Amino acid sequence: MQERSSVGELADQLRRELDRYSPGGKLPSSRALVERYRVSPVTVSRALAQLAAEGLVVTRPGAGAFRVEAHARTPAAGDTSWQEVTLSADAAAEQVPRSVDASGVLASLSAPPPGVIEFNSGYLHQSLQPERAMAAALSRAGRRPGAWGRPPMEGLPELREWFARSIGGPGGAVTAAEVLITSGGQSALTTALRALAPPGAPVLVESPTYPGMLAIARAAGLRPVPVPVDADGVRPSLLADAFKATGARVFVCQPLFQNPTGALLAPERRGEVLRIAREAGAFVVEDDFVRRLVHEDAGPLPRPLAAEDPDGVVVHVCSLTKATSPSFRVSALAARGPVLERLRAIQVVDTFFVPRPLQEAALELVGSPAWPRHLRAISAELKTRRDTMTAALRLDLPELALPHIPSGGYHLWLRLPDGNGGTSQAFGSGGESALTSAALRSGVAITPGRPYFSAEPSAGHLRLSFAAVAGAGEITEGVRRLRAAWDEVR
Repeated sequence: MQERSSVGELADQLRRELDRYSPGGKLPSSRALVERYRVSPVTVSRALAQLAAEGLVVTRPGAGAFRVEAHARTPAAGDTSWQEVTLSADAAAEQVPRSVDASGVLASLSAPPPGVIEFNSGYLHQSLQPERAMAAALSRAGRRPGAWGRPPMEGLPELREWFARSIGGPGGAVTAAEVLITSGGQSALTTALRALAPPGAPVLVESPTYPGMLAIARAAGLRPVPVPVDADGVRPSLLADAFKATGARVFVCQPLFQNPTGALLAPERRGEVLRIAREAGAFVVEDDFVRRLVHEDAGPLPRPLAAEDPDGVVVHVCSLTKATSPSFRVSALAARGPVLERLRAIQVVDTFFVPRPLQEAALELVGSPAWPRHLRAISAELKTRRDTMTAALRLDLPELALPHIPSGGYHLWLRLPDGNGGTSQAFGSGGESALTSAALRSGVAITPGRPYFSAEPSAGHLRLSFAAVAGAGEITEGVRRLRAAWDEVR
């Protein structure tokens, strides 16, 4: 049983048994709960914390957990219907609606019910996260002199220097002075788009692309304009046409293992993309989100575009989160020229700074011997999982097209049949929702392809992640369940 499921089940059991205790009565000790329910002390601690957060129990250090006194009657709910008028009053005058569709983001963030296999998550399974190394790093960081003080607004100099080396390489193509420490890649992308384009402006995006970036653009009042991606990344000729047609001044791309296609921007296209953007007087926002999730068989990786850009065309975003834990939200923005000051100003206004203990912990982690060991371990494990999922899909679901098998990242991008050749038309782009619902009923959570497109998609797609599952056996079982869902709706 996964730890999260154990915590939820124990909390449910304790919640049902609370009536056995009078208000203020003491619950059994943690040791007794561990023995009675055969769970770990951590599970007991988290379950009690959950009940405490719900106001059902109170914990007292050294004394135990107690049922709370009887609550007063909950006051009647107020009438909030007036907000519908207020929130939409100016909608007719807005170039881009203020309402934000977060469904594409929530699809990869929301935890499915217990027992459901996660093919929809964008984060490593708990067993793949360097929990011991992170805990040790955080412990050491907390004892550093001044660790709980206010950090420099731009970030700790040593951490900026580490990111500069990882982005630009040992030759100093990127300097620490050109790096800002930010709170996660999503926050960095938000800062970049707000800095580079005014509300109502077009922003060029890959098609398909990361739904979270589309949500950021729309929340900032920007108009995403799709530029198609093929097996070699974004198509330069169409990028040039899009700049001319729209007058856009920003292009957001993922040159390395693009999300969701897994494409790697071809060597001959890298310089072309920078040249086209430079001639258009535009910035390229480089989202280098999975460089540390390369597979064991990938071979040498191309340098970031930022390392080959002396003119300040590229605004580079990278993060430690994907390779560590969803809660280890430390990332970096790198840029050169006047735009750096604008990026800095927006970040300071929005978030002040990344908490210093977290920055200190990041320094401790990446400087420890455990860090390269961890990267080697996940490199090998992700390749194994990718190969397991690929083999299972070819065996059990040959109807799904798998045009590209990436050598980095954590997911596969599959195309559904278009309805020709006797296959049901339900498996076109309109059939994604039905298949997603059927899959969840069968016990596997998948991500439909529609949210990855800023305009109408040419076909139906699915994105299947292999990072958040417990192991190869769960991948095989998940594909088997997906086969059952497929048979249900075809």
